[in-house]
Amino acid sequence: MSDFHQQAINPQGGIATQPQPQTIQQPVAIPHGDRRQEIQRISAELFRQNPDWVTFFREILGIEGIIRRLFTNPDEMDAFEQSEEYAQIQAMVAKLRERSKHQTESNEPTRVITVRLPKSLHESLRAEAHHRRTSMNQLCISKLLQIIGNELVPSD
Repeated sequence: MSDFHQQAINPQGGIATQPQPQTIQQPVAIPHGDRRQEIQRISAELFRQNPDWVTFFREILGIEGIIRRLFTNPDEMDAFEQSEEYAQIQAMVAKLRERSKHQTESNEPTRVITVRLPKSLHESLRAEAHHRRTSMNQLCISKLLQIIGNELVPSD
C-alpha cells in the first residue's frame, strides 16, 4: 500500500475499486537543505504511481501540499519556486496533464472563474491556443500553473 493512497473496503468485504486519496503526512522538522530533497523524493514517488494531475497537484503543490507545509516562510517558498527541483515538479505536472487526455480525470470538483480581459489579449490567447493545437482552457490552465514574480503582479 502506498503512502498516498489507502485501499477502501466495500461493504461486501472486498477492496473498493477506487483508491481513496490520503493526505501526505507532514514530516517532522527537516533542515532547509534537506527539505528540497524530501520534496523531490516524495514528488518522484507519487509521479511513479501515475496519479491524475489534479491529485499530484493537490498533494505536492496545493494549499495543503507538501511544498507549502515544508516552506511556510514566504521568502523560502519564493526561493524554492526558483529552484531546479521546482522546475522538475512543474515538468511532472505537465507530463501528467498530457497523460490525462487519455485517462479519466480526478474526482475533484472543478470551479469556474470569470476573467475580464481586453479583446486583444483574448485574441492573442485564442491564436496561441490554435497554434499549439490545444484548447483555450488547457492553455489558460497551463499559464495559471506557472509562477510569476511579484514585480509582474500589479497591486490593487
